[in-house]
Amino acid sequence: MVIENLAGEAVGMGRVIGDGGLFFQIVDIAVDPAHQGRGLGKAVMAALVEHLRATVPAEAYISLIADGEAHRLYAQYGFQPTAPASIGMALFLRPDAA
Repeated sequence: MVIENLAGEAVGMGRVIGDGGLFFQIVDIAVDPAHQGRGLGKAVMAALVEHLRATVPAEAYISLIADGEAHRLYAQYGFQPTAPASIGMALFLRPDAA
């Protein structure tokens, strides 16, 4: 999902990845800093959640990683922390590049 300004430049985006069945992850939610605070992040999330509600089974597991204060945005769409039942983990293949 991409939001463009009047000049056709991308100013906000988000995507859903998954297995096409029951497991999906919302990723790459981003809004150009010059356009933040205008509700674009909410528009991206609303569109993605609406799409998921319309196209995936009710028992699907939809997850995301909430960095910083982003958890406040995601909570507005029903997302809840999974800790301590699960935690996010990462692998840096080249630790010197992290």
